[in-house]
Amino acid sequence: MIKKEDGFTLIEMLIVLAVIAILLILLVPNLSERNQDIHTKGEDALVQMAEAQVQAYYIDHGKYPDSIKQLVDQNYLTTNLLANGTKEIVFENSNSYKVIVRNVP
Repeated sequence: MIKKEDGFTLIEMLIVLAVIAILLILLVPNLSERNQDIHTKGEDALVQMAEAQVQAYYIDHGKYPDSIKQLVDQNYLTTNLLANGTKEIVFENSNSYKVIVRNVP
């Protein structure tokens, strides 16, 4: 008696691999384009949160903080670095309490 062996043929395996390859070709460039959008939106959200914490510090202490580091030290912010660690938030200049993002020196 001959046993019937079920399994995938070489052609079926090649078709599955081709479909997976096509899906990857379509998805990977799309994901990399969205990556920059995600980082930009994250930066904007962090700046807005830091500006709100500057106002909270002003309400609590009656004066503005000297630096973002002071907000971090007093637990108004957990960190001044963005998630990837290549950028940080700082005041635009010493006369302004506008928060901006800059590359870490």
